Amino acid sequence: MSDLLVAAPLRIEAALISSATRSALVHKTGMGPHRSRAAARELDSRAARALLVVGFCGGLDETSVPGEVIVAEEVYAAPDENHPEPPVRCDLAGPLVARLTGLGLKVRVGRVVCVSRIAVGERRGERHSSGAIAVDMESVWLGAGAAGRPFGVVRVVLDSPSHELIRPQAVGGALRAARALRKVAAALQDWGPGD
Repeated sequence: MSDLLVAAPLRIEAALISSATRSALVHKTGMGPHRSRAAARELDSRAARALLVVGFCGGLDETSVPGEVIVAEEVYAAPDENHPEPPVRCDLAGPLVARLTGLGLKVRVGRVVCVSRIAVGERRGERHSSGAIAVDMESVWLGAGAAGRPFGVVRVVLDSPSHELIRPQAVGGALRAARALRKVAAALQDWGPGD
């Protein structure tokens, strides 16, 4: 049994993670709540000691920059979207921060809000005001796939209020985020929940 099952929502995320670590089982889940709920049922049956959701996210405040690593303490569905899932605590946050600190990455810890559609513009501010530092479209729904195993979420900021994807400089930010995601995956090589 592998120590680590990694849920990667997007094909590009799964490819970047797989290229940097050989010891983790990487499962591409698909984007958004519907695909994440379906993938959680599959993840539940996969043999591993822990489940991590790893991939890109959107930063929610002005200090957030592409390539910054977000380790979630808790993931929750956006309150105004009426999803039934309760918030999910990320019990691996402490060990993940310890593992990722000192690698030349900017690492922040906080809450991640999960939404049904991409949050840009004013929606970022609304999400930030609910106490989150980052936004994604999968983590709270994938959390059910942990099925009692240790659970963690590590996301890399792809865009933020000052670095929207629609701006010309977005290419440089996307490259920084991709490099950071590979570095995160490499750090998780041979890592387990007890390390």
